[in-house]
Parts: sequence; structure tokens; C-alpha cells
Amino acid sequence: MTRPAIGVTLDSEQPGGYSKYPWYALRTNYADALAAAGAVPIALPHLPALAADLLDRIDALVVTGGAFDIDPALYGAGARHATVTLKEGRTAAELALLRGALDRDMPVLGICGGEQLLAAALGGTLIQHIPDALPGALPHEQPNARHEPGHSVAIIPGTRLARIVGAATMQVNSSHHQAVRETGPAAMVNATAPDGVIEGIESPRHRFVLGVQWHPEFLIDPGDARIFAALVAACR
Repeated sequence: MTRPAIGVTLDSEQPGGYSKYPWYALRTNYADALAAAGAVPIALPHLPALAADLLDRIDALVVTGGAFDIDPALYGAGARHATVTLKEGRTAAELALLRGALDRDMPVLGICGGEQLLAAALGGTLIQHIPDALPGALPHEQPNARHEPGHSVAIIPGTRLARIVGAATMQVNSSHHQAVRETGPAAMVNATAPDGVIEGIESPRHRFVLGVQWHPEFLIDPGDARIFAALVAACR
């Protein structure tokens, strides 16, 4: 069968380091994991006005993570925590793509910050800084390398995620200081950390809309590859 084209959102950086001009960035394991699952990964630039044209050319959307935060104004928070860092251009582009994909009922996978943006787009809210909101929480910015597990997650029975991974628990990495606080009426929780932090969400109203707080592209747990395989299968 023809490999589906799956769009992957890029990170962006200001001049410095790689180039003296603004530049895009993406870890190679995002593309590698999608290709291994049977897809053709397509990098998506930050051009909100072209969101519809970009969506016309792909079969599914992956909203990636990055070292930045979702603007609290998108989920109705009045004040911005001191730790919050924005990339407004990136968020505007990803939100245009995400809303367009949801309107089309296109398969969507949100990863880490992508899950948080998905939650906001579906009417949910976020915890702006876990250490302040949940004293005694796990170190969700894990001290060990990101290709190693940081903690386990419990998969909620009966969810799409449970059907995909076929397990009650997964070992996942953890690289976030924010998390979903409330899913809103259009989504449901599908995974939680031992400290109660929401680690995954999904929309029962769409054919495939899934968000995970960890980075499955590192393929730490057998369930990670199954998530990408399920995304590819949803395109067919």
C-alpha cells in the first residue's frame, strides 16, 4: 500500500548557533519513527496562512514538543507563571494546522507540548508549572537522559490508547514542567503518572486524535512503536 504522508511540525530558533538567520529544527527520531511505522514524514513550516494548503497534502498531523510553553491566554488563564516561555509564531502555525486537522477529522498525534496544545484546542486547561502546583510531584523534568525511562504511566482501561498499546502500564521518558489540568468536554484522559499528573488525552469524537505527554519517538517502551503504527493505520 502507498505510504501515507504525515506532516510533522518543526521547532524554530532565533539567529545563533546553527545559523545567523532564523532557522527550523527537528530531532531526527521523529522522522525515523514515522518512517519505520510505514509513513512518509513531511516537515511543516510555520505559515499559518497556508495551513489549509499544507493539510491538503498530508494524511495525518503530528504536533511535536519543544522547549517552550503554550500561551496561558489560549486556555483562559489570567496570569502567566514566571517560568513560561513562548514561541508565538510557532504556536500560531501549529494551532492553525491543528484546528484545521480537527475540522477535517484528520488523524492527529500530539506529543509533549503538542499534547498540551491539543488539550487547549479541545477546551482544556494546563498546569503552568508542576512543582508549584503539585508539591511532591515526580521530577517530570527527569534528571537522566531522555532516551531512558523517567517513570511509569497507568493506561486507562477502555480508551483508544489502551487498545493501541495493549498494556496496563508503560515506561516513558519525562521532559515537561507543564501538564494538562482539565481535558474539557471534548476530550478524556487516557494515561496518568503515579503522582496523578495527566500523561495522555484523546478525543472520542474523532476517528483518531491522541495526545501523549512523553516522547514516543524515542521508542523506549513497546507501546511507543504501536502508537506510530496506529497513527499510520488510521490514515488508510
